[in-house]
Amino acid sequence: MTPDQRFEELGLSLPPAPKPLGVYKPFLIDGNHVFLSGHGTVKNDGSLIIGKVGLDLNVEEAKFAARQVGLAMLSTIKSNLGSFNKIKRVIKILGMVNSIPSFEKHPFVINGCSELFAQVWGPDNGVGVRSAVGMGSLPDNIPVEIEALFELEL
Repeated sequence: MTPDQRFEELGLSLPPAPKPLGVYKPFLIDGNHVFLSGHGTVKNDGSLIIGKVGLDLNVEEAKFAARQVGLAMLSTIKSNLGSFNKIKRVIKILGMVNSIPSFEKHPFVINGCSELFAQVWGPDNGVGVRSAVGMGSLPDNIPVEIEALFELEL
């Protein structure tokens, strides 16, 4: 099955591709690599999931928020490339979790995005290297921000 077919099989819908709120590009191709700037928790209606993990959101809600970030990233890929099939594999994900200082389950939260990518590109190509870290705050008080690097299918 292709990545596009896998996504269709999941029955998920994509939120609108986020527009930059600063001086940066959300999507950049360099050679055979696609770089995605940090994406936030954009919902299908364009609004954001907000709150601090461990205070406003529990760990399961935060994992769902990370999945929603993954969907926003897929929306950016689809709007720029037209197809998930044009991505060969996930290379790296950097996940940032807006959490209280005592929170320790950052990797579990970022699994929300990682598991989604594994479902779309398969367990080999959909899983890359990864970092999951805690932050004292994130823009607009979103609970999760994720940036990623992908390899293009040539």
